[in-house]
Amino acid sequence: MTITISQHEFYGDGDSEASISVSAIENMKEEYGLFVWPCSVILAEYVWQQRSRFRGSTILELGAGTSLPGLVAAKVGANVTLTDDSSKAEVLENMRRVCELNKLNCNVMGLTWGVWDAPIFELRPNIILGADVLYDSSAFDDLFATVSFLLKSSPDAVFITTYHNRSGHHLIEFLMVKWSLKCVKLLDGFSFLPSRKASILSGNIQLVEIVLSSES
Repeated sequence: MTITISQHEFYGDGDSEASISVSAIENMKEEYGLFVWPCSVILAEYVWQQRSRFRGSTILELGAGTSLPGLVAAKVGANVTLTDDSSKAEVLENMRRVCELNKLNCNVMGLTWGVWDAPIFELRPNIILGADVLYDSSAFDDLFATVSFLLKSSPDAVFITTYHNRSGHHLIEFLMVKWSLKCVKLLDGFSFLPSRKASILSGNIQLVEIVLSSES
């Protein structure tokens, strides 16, 4: 088992604004949940660049794993709840450790997509984050069911996710219609990424903002 701590830097717009550094705990031989994937780097950068929007907001990260986007949100002053599958005890413990490592007070909880456990009924996020949560097409329906439920609990909320533009695109569009969701923003993930980060990442990654459609 190879555990490493990676450092992720986010730079301010000049001398007047501080930069931040976030530490992530990665476990190279474990499952997907303990590796900082490119989608996570891109979503975290988006949170940083939109930090005035996130400051003071209530944030929920789904399938957080190494939790980089949520940790950045917490660093810029958001009230953050980090979640991952309730059955992944080691991933949830890793999330608690990484909050301690970064001296951040985030709430960590198990949340399994498509399962209506008691805690989900108390969540009222303004912004839902999900990095690379659209990689297993068999889980898409449960994911969108959960996102739709959370958005209906907070009608002005938005779901922001980054994903590899793979062949499942038509399934994503179908499920968004099924669960009364619509896309309000679509970006190439590399379009806002600093060149020093873009140069070490690859893939066709998109960032999308999703809200409830007005018919729902």
